[in-house]
Amino acid sequence: MAVTQCLFILTLMTYTTDIIPSHQAQPYNFQTVYQNHQQSVMSDPVRRHGWTAVPRDASVVLSSRDKFQEPTPRPVNAFEKTPLADAVTAYAKQELSEQTFNHSQAIRHDHFPSWQFSDETYLLACLLHDIGTTDKNLHATMLSFEFYGGFLALNLLQDELGAPKEQAESVTEAIIRHQDLGESGKITVLGQLLQLATVFDNMGLHPDLVHKDTIENVVKHYPRKGWSGCFAATIRKENALKPWAHTTKLGEEDFPKGVEGNELMAPYD
Repeated sequence: MAVTQCLFILTLMTYTTDIIPSHQAQPYNFQTVYQNHQQSVMSDPVRRHGWTAVPRDASVVLSSRDKFQEPTPRPVNAFEKTPLADAVTAYAKQELSEQTFNHSQAIRHDHFPSWQFSDETYLLACLLHDIGTTDKNLHATMLSFEFYGGFLALNLLQDELGAPKEQAESVTEAIIRHQDLGESGKITVLGQLLQLATVFDNMGLHPDLVHKDTIENVVKHYPRKGWSGCFAATIRKENALKPWAHTTKLGEEDFPKGVEGNELMAPYD
């Protein structure tokens, strides 16, 4: 996931009434409450960088919502610019194909209001999660692309760009585990969102999470340009080079065929 995955999943989280006291004797100022809440989140590196543990099983996560929230149409909002985000965006544009870069950007706001972490950390994970799929990187290592991509991201963020350890390692863990789908155990909120975005954008799963107008807004700004065929070819290329690749866990033929058969995104490819 590059642009579209991130952009789609920023729609999965929205600030709603759970950040406002439910019983207030005195009138409250929403902006003050929101700012105080955000300050609390940002002061804790575990919450700030998406380390909070949630179930790995997406069906458990989705069924745990207090109520079904109809997705709302959302524009493509630009992230707040930071020197780190700008540097990683430039790196991703240079290293990734146009289709992969466009697949890897971001949106978060409708279904998990309690999942709070920094937009910057999420953007970094989105931009870098497929860095291991470039032709150069597939041939540079015996490792599966997610693992090598995680190491590349850790080196870039922590050693070259000076990102905080908690942030760099959170992005790394999410990248390594973004295809680690399963029913047991836990995963970080950052990793779970990356997984949800991956299967939404690549296979059209959980189509109720994102409004059709939002999809159209995203692909208007970040065209897919045949992403489904591009990614299916990459899956087959890695599996041919590395028959042991972690991607084979998702089905050596079932996975690329599922990507090619993505009916949700077919009109936009």
